[in-house]
Amino acid sequence: MDDSVKDNKPKVTRVTVKLEEKARILPTKPGCYLMKNKDEQIIYVGKAKNLRSRVMSYFNNSAKNAKTEILVSHIIDFDFIMTTSDAESFVLENTLIKKHTPKYNIRLKDDKSYPYAVINNNEPFPRLEFMRRVKRGRGVEVFGPFVTGTNVWDIMRILTQSFSLRDCKLSEFNKRKEPCLLYQMHQCSAPCVDKISKEDYEINLAFARDMFAGSGSKTMRELEKRMHESAEAEEFEKAGIIRDNLRVLGEFASQIKQENAEHGDDKNLDIIAFYQGEIEVDISIYMMRNGILLGHKNFNFSNLDIVEELEDSVLNYLFQYYSATYDSLPSLIITQMSEEHNELLETGMAALEKIVKVRAPIKKYESFLNLTRDHAFEQQRVRLLHEDSVYVGLNKLKDLLGLKERPVVLECFDVAIFQGSSPTAAQIVFHDGKPDKKNYRYYHLQERPEGNNDFAMMRELIIRRSDNGSLPDVFIVDGGLGQVNIFKEALKELNINIPVIGIAKSKTLRSKEGFKQVEIKKSEERLIIPGRSNPYFLNQNRSLFKIIVQMRDEAHRFSRKLHHKEEKKRVIPKKERSF
Repeated sequence: MDDSVKDNKPKVTRVTVKLEEKARILPTKPGCYLMKNKDEQIIYVGKAKNLRSRVMSYFNNSAKNAKTEILVSHIIDFDFIMTTSDAESFVLENTLIKKHTPKYNIRLKDDKSYPYAVINNNEPFPRLEFMRRVKRGRGVEVFGPFVTGTNVWDIMRILTQSFSLRDCKLSEFNKRKEPCLLYQMHQCSAPCVDKISKEDYEINLAFARDMFAGSGSKTMRELEKRMHESAEAEEFEKAGIIRDNLRVLGEFASQIKQENAEHGDDKNLDIIAFYQGEIEVDISIYMMRNGILLGHKNFNFSNLDIVEELEDSVLNYLFQYYSATYDSLPSLIITQMSEEHNELLETGMAALEKIVKVRAPIKKYESFLNLTRDHAFEQQRVRLLHEDSVYVGLNKLKDLLGLKERPVVLECFDVAIFQGSSPTAAQIVFHDGKPDKKNYRYYHLQERPEGNNDFAMMRELIIRRSDNGSLPDVFIVDGGLGQVNIFKEALKELNINIPVIGIAKSKTLRSKEGFKQVEIKKSEERLIIPGRSNPYFLNQNRSLFKIIVQMRDEAHRFSRKLHHKEEKKRVIPKKERSF
């Protein structure tokens, strides 16, 4: 049998297993999925009637074609966007492919993104630029995307020539010493050689801008005025050119106006909803521009960050986002916030010269708002249920210890006795699964003439620790059941009722072959829990494994740092250290 036919199943790796587990908890609604590589670049966009089953099909152990195998081998993570229907997913997929140009999506030769008109105000005399791939930034005005039948290129050409705007690239503009031919043809004002002031140039640019940013009425009134002046001066050819240009501009303005009437405020719209779970708050924003669903943005923050009311925190996040974003702003924002908070957001944006209406939803927006709220909920659910989540690990620890609340602050101790020095203890602290280094501590413990009295050392450590700030939710001891019981007895004597657990290191199991020892395998890292007959093997929950082992290793590192410092003091005299 041909080897290529014999085994065409994909290789199962730790990454694909993790991704399949994440896909298994996706919603079963329609939407789009975005596959990412190790650099967090979007490498593939797809649509699905059922997000869960479609995304799972990439990672389960079924035969796939060679191209899909290559794609899957590069996927490290994925995002998803829910939609109301399969038809909406189709439109969104097309928009996302044009926006991100993923490596593994098929792109037809005539496939083009929607056009944009761009004015880069960072240049000395800005010009109108036609773009399909827009790089946004401070000072860059972006109009579009345009989906009308009118050729936007023609509109920009008419405006550039009619108002004598610069048409050359910045590199050419900077090196020019003499006006170009367009100046002789009265189609450019030659700002490159100071033939026009910045003030007068800005007046001309404002007419061009009005065609895209406003109704276009100012632009056409100015051109009508010029047409009549040319006719009165018997410059009939010039007047005829202006008349033809006015016809094209009028058609463009009518089509834009018609689209605005069809979509209403939906043409440029953001819908914002949020969901507060037990641990975090998720904010979801669905964005529509020129009647096209462009995608979504998602933010999240911890409930611990909420100082006052939930809506106050949501308002602050939204204001930070809109005040800093370079994306084109909508004309209307619909939120689930109270009228008071909507007014505050609108007023705040107006102070930044960003004029946007912020409103509560009316009936026509309810289904869209429900979708956005559902998306915020699903984003949080998938993230927190995914096994790599810190909160999954902490919630597992809560269940193992029978706690009422998820433990937030964990402390791990490493007690060490180095030859030639007194006993020491290193204390490291993790807050919500992350190192809290400002609360790390060293303890020099007393030397005891009766030898290494473990209970006495632990008692001294706990007394000194209890006098030094608030206590954690859980104590972790680097050691087995013996060390855990000693620590627990010391806590009990001091009337401190805080759970204590131990982490037992993995051991290398060996067998003998002649005079050599051969490694067979490593035993699993184990969690020692008082009252439990058997240890809990940490490989059963990767998230908890990651937190506990990281804490143990960090305690070792911190302890070694102290030992090296003490060793240096012992070996090198004080005078030499000063020198």
